[in-house]
Amino acid sequence: MSTKSNNQKVKITKTKVDSFPPPSTGQAFLRDTLLNGFGLRITYQGSKSFIVEKRINGKVRRMTLGRYGELTVEQARREAQKLLGKVAQGTDPIAEKVKARKLSTTLEQAFKEFKSARKSLKSQTLSDYERMLSLIFPDWQKKPLKDITKAMVAKRHRELGENRGPAYANYSMRFLRSLYNFAKATYEDEDGNSLLYENPVSILTATRSWYKLKPKQTVIKAYEIKDWFKAVNDLKKPESPTFDHMVADYLLLVLFSGLRRQEAAQLLWKNVDLKEKTILIPDPKNHEPLKLPLSDFLFELLIERKELAVNEYVFPGKDGKGYLIEPKNPIKKVIKQSSVQFTIHDLRRTFITIADSLDISSYTIKRLVNHKINNDVTAGYIVSDIERFRNPMQKITNKILELSNENPREKIISMEVGRRKQKTLEAV
Repeated sequence: MSTKSNNQKVKITKTKVDSFPPPSTGQAFLRDTLLNGFGLRITYQGSKSFIVEKRINGKVRRMTLGRYGELTVEQARREAQKLLGKVAQGTDPIAEKVKARKLSTTLEQAFKEFKSARKSLKSQTLSDYERMLSLIFPDWQKKPLKDITKAMVAKRHRELGENRGPAYANYSMRFLRSLYNFAKATYEDEDGNSLLYENPVSILTATRSWYKLKPKQTVIKAYEIKDWFKAVNDLKKPESPTFDHMVADYLLLVLFSGLRRQEAAQLLWKNVDLKEKTILIPDPKNHEPLKLPLSDFLFELLIERKELAVNEYVFPGKDGKGYLIEPKNPIKKVIKQSSVQFTIHDLRRTFITIADSLDISSYTIKRLVNHKINNDVTAGYIVSDIERFRNPMQKITNKILELSNENPREKIISMEVGRRKQKTLEAV
């Protein structure tokens, strides 16, 4: 089809629209001689839509009015007259339409874009956010962002604090604040100005309504470790379920390594080097890879666990798939038997507390537990060597065993386990 036939200027009528053939490729246009700027577009697939075209601020802008069949020629011409009238008065109807579409973005839609943009989010964080959206904000999901007010935020935050606790209330609102900050930066007009004038969560800061939370300082006290250790080892009795055996090793690994709950649960065998006696956490919370030396105790624990491997995770899920999800029932057994109330994160705090009691340098402790070292000029010049941390790690292990009434030098390993160890080392 010629270029001329692709851009015809005629009085647009139903007959002309019906008889206008599709191009072989791309699209073709009929432009109206009665109303300058009104036209019809047809694609090579035969789809016909009414359009308005006008030069606005030096640029030719095109706006689709609707499909032929949904609009008649006369209905489309009247809509075109309205829009062209707005342009004559200095209004950009196309920009207004884009603005209106962006302003109608719902909380649910914004979260989908947020997830797509924030590819570095940890899977657990993303799971928490999805759960909050469905459980905490189910009635807000279909609401446009602009319709969620400061008063609504303040009320929901107060209700969450009363019903679910201050920590959960603050966490939920920090998620909402992050989502709004993303939306403010994303949804802009043609001049780059945000279409959302403010973040409604700012009301909590302005009115000082955030709940003040004291950081948890709970640890397993020195005199409690013996009873706790015995209760954990009792999970490994022959008559106990195999799952309980694994949970016992998981709890011991967290206590003796200081790893975070998810870091230990998601530990992969490919990141356990039994020859080098190290474990690697490639993507921890602060995104700085962590390589830890294994103490003798952890080395023996992982040697035995390797014999029982069923998938790529050191601590597989209960059905043998995936990794271990927080094992509530075995933990309850330990709490009941030992009378020691604890959470998995308490084990990490206990590791840090014991390390500090041994006068291990704060720099070494921070390196072992992968805490950020901020404003420490000297630390920037220190080149870390994994072997430098092996002795401190062993000192911490020995202290824990001492408190648990276990002497690593007197621990008797059966000939069967010894053979397993040799066999595993040969296979590595």
